[in-house]
Amino acid sequence: MQPVMQVPLLDLAAQYAPIRDAVVEAVTRVVDTQKFILGPEVERFEAQAAAYLGARHAIGVSSGTDALLVAMMALDLGPGDEVIVPTYSFFATAGCVSRTGATPVLVDIDPVTYNLDVDAVRRAITPRTRAIVPVHLYGQAAEMTPLLALAREQGLSVIEDAAQAIGATYEGRALGTLGDFGCFSFYPSKNLGAAGDAGLVTVNDDDLAARVRLLRVHGAQRTYHHEKVGGNFRMAALQAAVLGVKLPHLEAWTEARRRNADRYRALFASLAPGAPVSLPVEQPGRRHIYNQFVIRAERRDALRDHLRANGVGCEIYYPVPFHLQPCFAYLGVPAGALPVSEQAAAETLALPIYSELTEAQQAYVVETIATFYARA
Repeated sequence: MQPVMQVPLLDLAAQYAPIRDAVVEAVTRVVDTQKFILGPEVERFEAQAAAYLGARHAIGVSSGTDALLVAMMALDLGPGDEVIVPTYSFFATAGCVSRTGATPVLVDIDPVTYNLDVDAVRRAITPRTRAIVPVHLYGQAAEMTPLLALAREQGLSVIEDAAQAIGATYEGRALGTLGDFGCFSFYPSKNLGAAGDAGLVTVNDDDLAARVRLLRVHGAQRTYHHEKVGGNFRMAALQAAVLGVKLPHLEAWTEARRRNADRYRALFASLAPGAPVSLPVEQPGRRHIYNQFVIRAERRDALRDHLRANGVGCEIYYPVPFHLQPCFAYLGVPAGALPVSEQAAAETLALPIYSELTEAQQAYVVETIATFYARA
């Protein structure tokens, strides 16, 4: 019996240790100024992010959820409008649509990438459709060329949910710069994580950017004078300072994740060749950043329990698609109507993929999976 090794799903302490002094210095700088909301720190990070992504505007906000919400508010989405979203994603994708008063129209996904099925999107368009929200799930781009063409043909807006995809590309262009808006999350577990909640909206249109900047401060250009009903979507200066330290390291961290993904493929081929497991597929013309390394596995729940019992962190993302969530029962989408998403929810499991993961740890993960299936 192999000795138990501890392999966490994510090890933020390992990422933090080499940059601790720079992070502490940046946080101290903010504390010393006593300027905690927006201001020069946020402006500095916005400029860094815009340059990194190749976006005309990068607007710091309070979270990835608020990035989606403020983008939808900037389009004046509301009652009577429909917005097409995948039924398999983090809750904010559909939840923000509902918060505007618009109706989320839930569609199925591609079984390989877990991203929007373009044909399903086409079938879901009605005269009420105002926008499409492609989610670049797990760090790989949705099929943007046909989605953008369809949106142009139908006069629809495109809001890219790039919460898990900073640094990912589609045909050489950064995700978040292809649609009308790009929405990013800097939740601590993301590839680029803050020290709390933070997010970003990228925009190439000057007028839309101005709307987002207005809406993130309660619709006021002058204090107590409100042109629109917005929200408190402001980025904290402390978060901007931490992100400013981390962003120059992002490319190295991303490439380490990509190497780890390749190593998993080699290890599964050599150590678990017969295991009934399907690995992520990186599509041509896309740079996958592996925010998660998600496998499909037979007896998924039992495998998860076995891995955890043997010290391996793993997670089931999105076990209940939106159309089966109680809060969206009013949409009337029955079980079985979106089968690809339901199958993904039942079969997928995320394995550790963080950049500091060692070859020995990865080998242990794969050996533990092989052992589970050998006993079956």
